[in-house]
Amino acid sequence: MSLRIRSALRTGGLHLVCLLISAGLFALPLIYLALQAFKTYTGFLQDPTGLPHPWTASNFSQAWSQGDFSTQMVNSLLYAVVPDIATLILGVFLAFPISRGYFRRSNALYAFFVFSGFLPAGLIPLFIEAQKLGTYNNRIGYLVMTSLAGAGFFFFVGYIKTIPIEIDEAAALDGCGYVRFIFTMIIPQMKPALATFAVFGFVASWNNLILPLVMLSDPGLWPVTRGLFSFFGQYSSQWPMVAAATAIVAAPIVVVFVVLQRYLVEGVAGGATGTQGVGQAQPVGAVADAE
Repeated sequence: MSLRIRSALRTGGLHLVCLLISAGLFALPLIYLALQAFKTYTGFLQDPTGLPHPWTASNFSQAWSQGDFSTQMVNSLLYAVVPDIATLILGVFLAFPISRGYFRRSNALYAFFVFSGFLPAGLIPLFIEAQKLGTYNNRIGYLVMTSLAGAGFFFFVGYIKTIPIEIDEAAALDGCGYVRFIFTMIIPQMKPALATFAVFGFVASWNNLILPLVMLSDPGLWPVTRGLFSFFGQYSSQWPMVAAATAIVAAPIVVVFVVLQRYLVEGVAGGATGTQGVGQAQPVGAVADAE
C-alpha cells in the first residue's frame, strides 16, 4: 500500500472520528430528552438515565393541555412567520439599491446600518415607547416591533452584488416596474439566501422569551416559550412532562430545518464564496418571457 493511500486513509479515519464525536456531543442530549419524554414519573425516579420502562405517550397530551399549547402554538407561529416574511422582504428592498449604488452615499448608509448592528438592544426604551404608542400588550404592536429588525440585510447586500447588473438593464428596457422586478427577478435568484435567514429568523423568533415576557402580559397572547417557562415553576419536579413539553416546543423548528436544509446549505455556501446559488445573467427578452 502506497504512502499516499495510507495518508488518505489516516486522514479519512481522523475525520470520521471527529464527525462521530461532534455528532455524539450534539445528539446525545436530544436523545436523552426524547427518552425522558416517554417515561412515567415513577420510571424516571427509578432509572433517570435508562430506557423508558414502560413506554408511555401520556406526557405529551398532559403537557399540551396543562401548558395551553393549542393557543400558544398559534401565537408563536404568528410571531415567527409574519415578522420573518416582513423582515426578508424589507431587507431585499433595502439591500438592492444599496448594493447597486443607485443613490448617493449608499456606502455611508450601509456603514451606518452596520454600525447600528453593534449597538446594544434597548429593551427599556422599547418598553417605554410601546407604552406611549399603545402597542404594549397588543398582538399587532408586538408584530410591528419584531418585524423591523433583522441581520439578513447585511448578507443580502453582498449576495445581490453577485447578480449580474444586466438583469436590471433588461428589466428597464422591457418596462418592468420596480416592485415587479424585485419579486419576479431578484427574489427568485435569492432563494438560498432568503431560506438561510428565514431559518435563522424563525428560530430566533420562536425561541424569544425575554421580549414576550416584557411586552405581553395577557396569557392569551403568550408564545410557547412563555408556556414552557411556566413548567419550571409549577411542574418543575415532573421531568418527564417537562421533557415532553420541550419536545413539543422544539418540533416546529426541526420541521422548518428539514424542509429548508437544502436551501440553507446553498445559502451559506453562496454567502461564503459569493458565486454559489446565484443565477446567470439573462438576456433582454427574459423579463418579457417571465411576464
